[in-house]
Amino acid sequence: MKSMFLLDCTDMHFLQQCLERVQGQIAFYFPVFSEKNKEKIALFSAEKKLKVDFSYSFEKNDYQAKITQNSNDFFKKIIEDFEAIKKENDFIVVLGVDDFGLMGDLNLNISLAKELNTPVYAKCQDKNYIMLNFLLSQKLNQYVLLKENETFDQELLQEYNYKTQARFSYELFEKAKADKKIVVLPESFDERVLKASEFLIQNEIVDLILLGDSNEICAKANSLNINIDGVHIINPKNSQYNEEFEELLYEARKNKGMSKEEAKKLVQDKTYFATMLVHTQKAHAMVSGASTTTAETIRPALQIIKTKPDVSLVSGMFFMSLEDKVLVFADCAVMPNPTPAQLAEIAYVSANSAKSFGLDPKVALLSYSSGDSGSGASVDAIKEATKIAREKYPQLEVEGPIQFDAAYDILTAKSKMPNSKVAGRANVYVFPDLNAANICYKAVQRTANSLAIGPILQGLKKPINDLSRGCLVEDIINTVILSAIQA
Repeated sequence: MKSMFLLDCTDMHFLQQCLERVQGQIAFYFPVFSEKNKEKIALFSAEKKLKVDFSYSFEKNDYQAKITQNSNDFFKKIIEDFEAIKKENDFIVVLGVDDFGLMGDLNLNISLAKELNTPVYAKCQDKNYIMLNFLLSQKLNQYVLLKENETFDQELLQEYNYKTQARFSYELFEKAKADKKIVVLPESFDERVLKASEFLIQNEIVDLILLGDSNEICAKANSLNINIDGVHIINPKNSQYNEEFEELLYEARKNKGMSKEEAKKLVQDKTYFATMLVHTQKAHAMVSGASTTTAETIRPALQIIKTKPDVSLVSGMFFMSLEDKVLVFADCAVMPNPTPAQLAEIAYVSANSAKSFGLDPKVALLSYSSGDSGSGASVDAIKEATKIAREKYPQLEVEGPIQFDAAYDILTAKSKMPNSKVAGRANVYVFPDLNAANICYKAVQRTANSLAIGPILQGLKKPINDLSRGCLVEDIINTVILSAIQA
């Protein structure tokens, strides 16, 4: 499948050059509809006897309101429409927005090209070439920009591989929809949970279980004008599963001194009951923490579900969705002061998490120095962690100790660690302790307009995930979707 993004389609000769070797069904797609450009292309297509389709996502008179109201929803709608068109056609020409002239809409068109991973092609007057080339070079890894008399080279056509916030969100939604799972949400009294439930059910992303009295939950949802039709509600106080769960919990914890009476009382607790639903495969995952602490969320899971056979600890990672890439930060939630061996294990499970969500993991064990340039107890700990990781997980691409700039930026990497395969390309960042990790993810989230999705708990046999008590509805939706994919 091939596609191209035209910043300007007024030059019909250039369009002819672009399409002269294209085979099969061609579609012209307008993220924002333009009647004048459609008319030009229709005439061109008729003249060249091309069979083409026209599609668009937004009308010209309302797209600016849509993008300022919620840019993520704006771009997701465009991605969804574009991906649907891809399935029906052999080649797509995407036509850029042109309300304010080529330069005025340049930033939006570059963003659209990244969202769709469709390479930019443009032809401009010689007098505009230097400035336009400079502006494109600041935002794109590659593009084709021709002067007035230059000829188009079809071999230059290479699609992008950007992972924008809207693209990452779209891919997660589609992955969850493709294999629907059951997720239990214990905190049904929370308005944010009810709103998230409505969205998830109406968009058919997952199946949901809410815990509590059905009359009370439905009454609250109705009072808030929230539709939760299709959600399964179970009351832990008197469910059909209570006796089964009591016995299972007692057998699991009797060696730790738990009595049958204690087990009977605990399974009526929403968090314990939800954990038992996951443990007995009546649900595939649990998401909690909007009004409870991380410890309250994790404790039942550690007691009942336990960690995977090759993992000794639970850690927490965040997906940091930046403008056009996704990074993993760990451990931002659980382990205050991990040992070198624990850091190595966090690197391993974080790489596996990254891989399961479509990333090719390259792991940086972070420090305040790179390679052999520094010394001290914390640097030595990272050196030891790197050594353990390489010996224990030989398939892992890992570098450490390494500074963040050398791990992230390719030019800095060439200067500080020129022989490293990870430096400058890292997408999984393991911090030396919880203090550094938590500070850094919040700093990036707030100052770089990054979408922080998590924490996602790693290491448990089944997905149990924790929310921040200050979470937004969008955070709950994202965490539920990630939990479903984990399952």
